Amino acid sequence: MKKIETTLAGVLLLEPRVFGDERGFFLESYSERTFAEIGIRERFVQDNHSYSARNVIRGLHYQVGQPQGKLVRVVTGEILDVALDLRRSSPTFGKWQSFILSGENKRMLWIPSGFAHGFRVVSEAANLLYKATGFYAPAQERTVAWNDPKLNIDWQLTGEPIVSAKDQYAASFAECEKFE
Repeated sequence: MKKIETTLAGVLLLEPRVFGDERGFFLESYSERTFAEIGIRERFVQDNHSYSARNVIRGLHYQVGQPQGKLVRVVTGEILDVALDLRRSSPTFGKWQSFILSGENKRMLWIPSGFAHGFRVVSEAANLLYKATGFYAPAQERTVAWNDPKLNIDWQLTGEPIVSAKDQYAASFAECEKFE
């Protein structure tokens, strides 16, 4: 597993070893031992699968009280994945970074707890799999506005975004709950 540091404290871009030939490929998407060796020792308790069409934006989601770290990867399609640091004590508090994850590049993104997470589907459709370090807790779920002008996230839109009602009425960064 190749670990690539990002501009956000604690967020890592990961490139698994891919073994391929004319039949296809094999990769190890998660190994507790390998992840511990690169510094990710959190325990994963839930796996999630998300399918979305082009220009769907999901997020920016996070949980308070029961925060979640997430290991995100795309199986088919391509997304623009965004992590936003909500940790007041972090040197990158209030900063965001985006990453292209795709079934083709096979990269994964480690987003520790204390971040909001969202994505936009770039391809016709995309299937995402992600592991979470905490169980989904609807009463603890929060959303930061994906289009907050103070954050100025470049979603690289190629048309009108498709956004859920919940995400359309999300809190601004200034108003959202944050972590210490």
